[in-house]
Amino acid sequence: MLPTPAITALCEKFPLITELMALQPLSWFNPRIAPAAEALQDVGLTAADVADASARLARFAPYLARAFPETQASGGIIESPVVPLPAMQATLGMTSGQLWLKQDSHLPISGSIKARGGIYEVLKHAEMLALDAGLLKQGDDYSLLASDAVRAFFGQYAIAVGSTGNLGLSIGIMSARLGFRATVHMSADARQWKKDKLRSHGVTVVEYATDYSVAVEAGRRQAENDPTCHFVDDENSHDLFLGYAVAGQRLQAQFEAAGVAVDEEHPLFVYLPCGVGGGPGGVAFGLKLAFGDAVHCVFVEPTHSPCMLLGVHTGLHEGISVQEIGIDNLTAADGLAVGRPSGFVGRAMQRLIDGYATVTDEELYRLLALLEQTQGMRLEPSALAGFAGIPAVLAAPQYQQHLDTATHLVWGTGGSMVPKQEMAAYVARGRAQLKAGAD
Repeated sequence: MLPTPAITALCEKFPLITELMALQPLSWFNPRIAPAAEALQDVGLTAADVADASARLARFAPYLARAFPETQASGGIIESPVVPLPAMQATLGMTSGQLWLKQDSHLPISGSIKARGGIYEVLKHAEMLALDAGLLKQGDDYSLLASDAVRAFFGQYAIAVGSTGNLGLSIGIMSARLGFRATVHMSADARQWKKDKLRSHGVTVVEYATDYSVAVEAGRRQAENDPTCHFVDDENSHDLFLGYAVAGQRLQAQFEAAGVAVDEEHPLFVYLPCGVGGGPGGVAFGLKLAFGDAVHCVFVEPTHSPCMLLGVHTGLHEGISVQEIGIDNLTAADGLAVGRPSGFVGRAMQRLIDGYATVTDEELYRLLALLEQTQGMRLEPSALAGFAGIPAVLAAPQYQQHLDTATHLVWGTGGSMVPKQEMAAYVARGRAQLKAGAD
């Protein structure tokens, strides 16, 4: 924790910090937001980079369809549905626009948004190794990578990652299936079922009694000491970021197929749960490439882990953590329990993200039960965070002109693989919150 005089000085310069330290839900809209055509240049990546990532995923589709039967129906393409939420919209009192859910909670293989970036980075690394070794050549059917000989080749190499849970699932399951020696360094808040699932796939899980940053640093050290080990750096990886960014073009196609217009008179508001920032940052980058200034992205974080908001608001980015201002980083939203944000994402996206909001654990559980009650859908707590950004947008003066024709999209980031007993406990806790509110 910073010395008291330093915190006092920060609060004087940035009064919002005082509100963050009070652990009360709040919202902040970014005064530095800029036109997409200008601000996209901050990222250092381009539409061509995203197209390259999309093409690589298409090349791997035959392998994925063979290695993971659950992807056969989509031809080996890892993608999630986008569905309207009319009952939830009515219950939330949204009298204008349309409310939708992006079900990354139901992505195949690992059941979360991390199946985008995490799996993509592993596939890119595998492709590079196989091409260099002459096991692949241009035009090959990538399903040949499922052979025992290729798995034995990949077994000479290791992949490591530090994770609060979902990224570890994606990296670990994909790496192990290809044949890599996979290690996931997991922070104290990671759910036991996620550790058990990884071990059942042959992944080495190293547990820590501390938070995400320590797990990441341990993973980084492992890779530094092993020349055969590739470290997946959730804080700084461009490959992870690009894997997420492919979602923008795919959502555009889904909305076109559904007859949903997105333009200046039909704005799209997208609400993304945020941890270290890689997933929501990459998705937002892809969305800005696809929709330009017609899309407005809002990041939502737990009141106990508002690291991206803190970093962007102060301009200190990874130079400050929530613990340094006395916030404990303890939240039921395990995938969002991050104290220090990605400096890469914070700087790259600081003029492209419209706003930030925070949400309490109690509200996450209430929303969880509300979605289950109204739509029969069950998500894990962190995946409900996006809903908490909606009231701030509806109340913001700058968005009033086209709210009647707006589309609101909550990015549901995970939950389909949560064990039934654990999900039942989540729902029960949420129902208790609803009842307490009604009383």
